[in-house]
Amino acid sequence: MDWSKMKPPVTEPIPHFDLTRQYQELKAEIEPAVAEVFKTQQFILGDKLLKFENNFARYCDADHAIGCANGSDALLLALQALDIGPGDEVITTPFSFFATVSCIDRIGAKAVLVDIRPDTFNLDTDQVEAAITPKTRAIIPVHLFGQCCDMEALWRIATKHSLAIIEDAAQSVGAEYQGRRCGVLGTIACFSFFPTKNLGGAGDGGMLTTDQKDLADKLKRLRVHGDAGRYNHLEVGINSRLDALQAVVLDVKLKHLDSWNHRRLENALTYQSFWENNHLLDFLIPPVMKPGHRHVFNQYCVRVLNGQREHVMQTLKTEQVGHAVYYPKPLHLQQCFKHLGYQQGDFPVSEKASEEILALPIFPELKVEQLERVVKAVCLAADTSSSSKTIPLFPPVEIRKAA
Repeated sequence: MDWSKMKPPVTEPIPHFDLTRQYQELKAEIEPAVAEVFKTQQFILGDKLLKFENNFARYCDADHAIGCANGSDALLLALQALDIGPGDEVITTPFSFFATVSCIDRIGAKAVLVDIRPDTFNLDTDQVEAAITPKTRAIIPVHLFGQCCDMEALWRIATKHSLAIIEDAAQSVGAEYQGRRCGVLGTIACFSFFPTKNLGGAGDGGMLTTDQKDLADKLKRLRVHGDAGRYNHLEVGINSRLDALQAVVLDVKLKHLDSWNHRRLENALTYQSFWENNHLLDFLIPPVMKPGHRHVFNQYCVRVLNGQREHVMQTLKTEQVGHAVYYPKPLHLQQCFKHLGYQQGDFPVSEKASEEILALPIFPELKVEQLERVVKAVCLAADTSSSSKTIPLFPPVEIRKAA
């Protein structure tokens, strides 16, 4: 046989995320649940949503869960429920998804921004108290990429100044802080079920959790135009409901969430071993997992040092490895928020993070061989000697048994 004429093996691309694999695993559970909704034709609110709300509240150890149309609406509804509006100020981070600040702007309040910590990318709680004024009504910490903010420091500040805490938990369902899951770490918590989240729907979806019954009742009204029943409107709300189709899909997936989060953590630990074994810690900084936190890795974001991010991204593209940048421009530099009065240099840690951050594949269904390929591509970009060698695989860890 003429080996020179043999075609090289086809290498499948590694996507940044792949929802099809998860669906194939759950198809037998999801399709009958969806079919039941079509059979009953009860698409809006109803028993299916109530069942999922109760299960989600139980998962977070919250007293109440209120479904809504998406994570952005969840933030908006939380602010409305707390009667925050024109003349009020809300403290949050410039390094997050757009909705974190836009919801404050839409409600007519003013976003007051505080820089982030360089290790976790979360709100720097040491700077929060200095940003408080007589107009401050609430703090929105973002549990970014799947790790909770330092909530103990925020609790002390919020209690001292009588402020509400709205958790932006869009990326952190299942994450824990000092043994408690996000969703009960503030006054109200807001979740997103965008398909690529750890708990993702078949479209948009959101949820709010709270332990306060009066807030839960108000949120239930606000999501249906402030209607208390029989067209009796107590507030001017919005139309933002989580429909029954999304509820049944999410209820099926909720049972698997802890297992998926375990797999994400396994993948992160595998990456950590690769970086250490191949002497890449002077080329990139991997995510930090803080003591007392359970990180669920909605995204696995490294910091690429010495201005090498574009080079790494080009190499990953050539090697067919999916990747993304979260976020390329911090919110204080967005044109639409120019009226807040911030400028380049005001939040140097956020600005530096935007220049260095790079998200690598972390979804639960990744195989170790695929993780190895990701690291080989990074090694190639770093021009290390190990880029042409077989990289030692990470041995099984205890969490694999626990999962």
